[in-house]
Amino acid sequence: MIFVHDKGRMANNMLQYGHIYAWGREHGRQTVSIRFAYKYPWFHICHTPHHNFLTYVFAKYAAKWGLIPTVSFDEEDVDYSREEQLMLSRRMILVEGWYARWYDLFLKYKPEILQLFAFDEAVEQKAKERLGDMWGVRLGVHIRRGDYATFQGGRFFYSDEQYVRIIRDYYDHCYPKERLNVYICSNDPNLDKDYYRERLSNFFVYFPEGNPAEDLCLLSKCDNLMGPPSTFTLVASMYQNQPLYWIEDPDKAVMPSDFKYFDDLFRHII
Repeated sequence: MIFVHDKGRMANNMLQYGHIYAWGREHGRQTVSIRFAYKYPWFHICHTPHHNFLTYVFAKYAAKWGLIPTVSFDEEDVDYSREEQLMLSRRMILVEGWYARWYDLFLKYKPEILQLFAFDEAVEQKAKERLGDMWGVRLGVHIRRGDYATFQGGRFFYSDEQYVRIIRDYYDHCYPKERLNVYICSNDPNLDKDYYRERLSNFFVYFPEGNPAEDLCLLSKCDNLMGPPSTFTLVASMYQNQPLYWIEDPDKAVMPSDFKYFDDLFRHII
């Protein structure tokens, strides 16, 4: 059994576990996500064998007390063949670290990973209610604030004015003749929603304000996605292969060719 000690937030945990799950499937090893054993109850994986609080407690303290070994993938571009051999040879082991990555295996087992992270019916229903039956193009926007004020020196911390310009730019260059419906998800509790409604008054603008899984599910059902480089929009794009525009230069004109797909973007996480 490989216990996966996920780190970071929900979307990070999904990607990290997906890589190790794929490696385990390729080598005939069973895996369990410690984080999805207790913290995020909104996915199919949470109802699969061994994903429960007792497993979380056992794995956490067995590793802490040295009863099972731990291997870490904490550095980029390192030869981890020794760690992989330990993963093959030990009956129980805990694996952690952001750089446990096997891109080709992830894509090989991607359908199974998507099944594991299928949303519970209650989450699906909530997303459908919030999307409604609006016709036109659905644009999902992720406004990341909070930790992005300091992440990489605030490089991807954009103002409301910049987001509004980017959304308008998207409309002008990508869908100038379509009705545009904008669904904005954010981790900023003080987001000035009225500002967006006023500046984007010719579009339908909606703020879902669901829990993380509900927002992720809603974004996964939009036609196009945009936001600063983040695993949240990346995972949202994974479900139905929606085109995603990672905003790296807020002053750049948004063109249709700027939208990319999960299978390429997940190899280039910043």
